[in-house]
This record gives sequence, structure tokens and C-alpha cells, in this order.
Amino acid sequence: MTSTDHLGDLDRRIIAALQGDGRASWTEIAELSGSSVATVARRGQQLLRDGVVRVAVVPSTHHAGADLFVLRITCAPGTQMEVLTELVQHTNLRFLGLVTGAYDILAELNLPREESLQGRIVEGILAIKGVLRCDTDLTLHVYKVAHDWSRQLLSDVPPEQVAEAHQCDPSHFDSADRQIVELMREDGRSSFRTVAAEVGLNESTVRRRFETLLSRGCILVTTLVPAPALGFESEIILSITVSPPFLDSVARTLSRYRGVRYVAAMLSSNALMCELILPSTQDLFDFTTNTLGRLEGVQGWTASVVLLVLRRGFVETPWWRESLEGTQL
Repeated sequence: MTSTDHLGDLDRRIIAALQGDGRASWTEIAELSGSSVATVARRGQQLLRDGVVRVAVVPSTHHAGADLFVLRITCAPGTQMEVLTELVQHTNLRFLGLVTGAYDILAELNLPREESLQGRIVEGILAIKGVLRCDTDLTLHVYKVAHDWSRQLLSDVPPEQVAEAHQCDPSHFDSADRQIVELMREDGRSSFRTVAAEVGLNESTVRRRFETLLSRGCILVTTLVPAPALGFESEIILSITVSPPFLDSVARTLSRYRGVRYVAAMLSSNALMCELILPSTQDLFDFTTNTLGRLEGVQGWTASVVLLVLRRGFVETPWWRESLEGTQL
């Protein structure tokens, strides 16, 4: 089951701690959560088994030799879920979500430069029954990718520093590294001993390879959870139009806010794409009025509400199929 009706304050604090470090020990999580190790381990393991939360090791957002494209897809009325069911099978989609607004589906396509964008869009997207239109934009620069937005539940203090998305050269991976990442994509909390047995290496070698990839920024440990499960009311995608001389400064200012999960500069319309996850609609009002609306260079924005996330960080979320069946998230 993946119903989140039963989540209490401790559950939410455990999940917030896992978002800070998906491989943290239950002892470390207990310290952050303010409960005993035994209680935290029992509740945390249950949350993972139920599919309320998923920890996965994923490749970094952007690799050298590949481009990231944002796809805004419009569907024929009533076909959105059928289109999403088809799209979720595309493993090169970093993000896939159902949204409100001028289009129905937002996706991010990671495309190796040797592959044809025309082929992917025309044959892979527009050929899907129900798709009427696919507007495609190129991501020029990713300023922030954060997986700890729920730490607002633990602390109001903003992050001390914001690490920009790293471009990882394909030469940083070999076949053994790819095996390790693939196994840990399914279970990001797998022990190094378990992974080592699967790939035929010793435990210390697997640990060293993992830590090297992590330190280089070639992989991320991400904790997936639906925002409503933690009581967050506002999950928003903003397209912010900025006067060109201020684009960089606005992006860096936005990146300092804990509730801003993602910021990237797009090719079209002097725009920044910004994903925002905040506890309440009032927090959203305060942010747009007192922060975004007062930034020099911001000319305006359009917004879409995220209704359902099917893929994030190239990983399929464990709760979307339940939503398709009409159950409560």
C-alpha cells in the first residue's frame, strides 16, 4: 500500500531526514527526528516497504555529451493518463508529471548528442495516441537541483551553500560503476556488502567506487516522496521571465531558498524554470509577493500546479499507479 493518510509527525520528520541523506543510519535519523533508534528504524522501514517513500541512487541530472530538453505536452481531452502511462516507460525522461495550465504534461528529456531530437519528438512523443502538441525547449544551465526541500520541517535555516549541477564526463563511469548504480537505483539503501555480492567485487571496492562517483557529482542519492504526504500544499512549476542582464543574479538568489527545488536557465523567452515546493498556499503568496515579485529584473511569470509526478531523477515514483486506480494519495 502507498496510502499516506496514516502519516504522523514522526513519519514526516523521518522522511525529511532521509531527504537530507537517503543513506543515513537509523541512529543519525533518530537524532534528527527526536525519537529512539528502535522506533525510527521500525517506522522508517515500514515507510519504505509501503512505498510511501523510495530511496534511489541516480545519475546526475546532466552528463557531458548529452542535452536536457524540457517538453511541454498537450493532450486530447481525456487522454492524459493514457499518454502518461506510455511516457513513463521512457527511461531517458528525467522528470515526468501531470500539471495544470496551458499544457497537460511536463517532461525533461536527457538526450545524448549523437541521437536525433527529431526522432525522439516526432517518432517517440508525437506518435503517441492522444498527444496533440509537444513544445520543446533547451535547458542551457542548471543552477540548482535539491532533494531536501522537506527539511523545512526540521529547520527554517536555509542551506549554507548551493552546489550547482555537475557535468559528469561519461569516462568517469565504467561497466562496474554502471552495475553498481543500476542496483542501487532500485534500492538506494542497499548495503555495500549486498551490492558487492551482486556485482562480484569486494565490499571495500564497491564503497570506494560509490564514494568516488558521489564526490565527483556523477551520482545523487535521492529520496522520493509525494509532497502532499508531508502536508505540503503547494508544488508549483514557474516559468519566470527575466531581463537578460539579471538572469544569472535572479537564478542565484532563488537558489538560496530551501523551498526552491530546481532552477534552470532556458533557451526561450529569457526564462528561468523554477520548481517550488512550499508548505501552504499562504507561503506561496508570501514567496511570490515578497521575494519573487521584488527581485530586480523579474518581468513576470506563469505557473503550473503539479498534480502528479511519475518520474523524478530518472526513477519511477512508487505511488503514481495508485493514483491512476483512483485511490487517495
